[in-house]
Amino acid sequence: MGCDNIKRTVLSSMKKRLLLLSFLCVVPLCLFNGWPIGFKGLTARDPSTFHKCSNSRNVTILLWYWPFRRPFSLKGDVCWDLYRIPHCRLVDQRSLFPSADVVVFHNGELVMKRQVLPLDLPRPQGQRWAWMSLEAPVYNGNLLQYANIFNMTITYRRDADITIPYGELLPREVEDHLVEEVPLNKSSLVCWVVSNYRSLHRRSQVYKELNAIVPVKVYGRWTKRRLSSKALLPTISRCYFYLAIENTVAKDYVTEKLWRNAFQGGAVPVVLGPSLDDYKAVAPPNSFIHVDEFASVKDLGKYLQDLAADKKRYSEYFTWKNQWKVKLYTDWRERLCKICSQYNSLPQEKVYTNLEAWVNANNT
Repeated sequence: MGCDNIKRTVLSSMKKRLLLLSFLCVVPLCLFNGWPIGFKGLTARDPSTFHKCSNSRNVTILLWYWPFRRPFSLKGDVCWDLYRIPHCRLVDQRSLFPSADVVVFHNGELVMKRQVLPLDLPRPQGQRWAWMSLEAPVYNGNLLQYANIFNMTITYRRDADITIPYGELLPREVEDHLVEEVPLNKSSLVCWVVSNYRSLHRRSQVYKELNAIVPVKVYGRWTKRRLSSKALLPTISRCYFYLAIENTVAKDYVTEKLWRNAFQGGAVPVVLGPSLDDYKAVAPPNSFIHVDEFASVKDLGKYLQDLAADKKRYSEYFTWKNQWKVKLYTDWRERLCKICSQYNSLPQEKVYTNLEAWVNANNT
């Protein structure tokens, strides 16, 4: 055998050994982390690169009927692409019912008779049915009929299986730590945007008493002084205080009136809805004023006048913005994807024997 042939044989043998050694090194890593899409994943610093490698199977979430007849696109890996939640498959084809891990029913459609529970279908073993609602209890209809049907609750309540608030505060990133200026273009003491006005609502009583003491500028369908979505926040920013008062008093029921209108609008929220403790659980200290903190609405009005006149004290109601930023939840896909992030930690055999009692529990 010539020298050249010997060299080629040796090199070939070495290559085979190197390939075998590489294979033996990679296999344990894949068994530990999952098999990568490409070898770049093995050296990537971002752990999210491995989301496709994990041995965890996809959790299939079937939405039986889109809330309010407003569908969203489910093309691609929605939960990962939009929210970086892995192993989550959102579908709305009812033909996939037999393979769904969770089937979600929006209560609004049940109340409106737009959808009916598929009680005639054989329910696969281990499949969980989820009851979803963002409405206050008074608008949820007759829930007694759903005894022993649902395994999961998805609502704004903090004690729900999956909590989907209207909004929340997230810590600011280092690059976001810019001191936000307190809006100085204030021209109104108190303002309120309202469309659904009912004289028997407690908030209506508070408004009438407060308006007799201090001027309240009212916008919305009720007064025929409507605001476009584009004009909403700029208008509120010109007010010292915003009446973020809910139309229903219920546990944890804190809507966009606080998160968007007041917090994002740049006015100090005067709140009424759930208890003071419920607001303290989701909002920073000294970021809002609760009606129940005062012996009377007259005392509240006097406090608002004094606070607006004291620029230093007033500005302290905005210091939370240096550490926190508002996140609004408006996309149903994000709410549904959240199921997957908590799926494995949820009780396996949970059943709501009395959904009506749970929904109405601890309402103030």
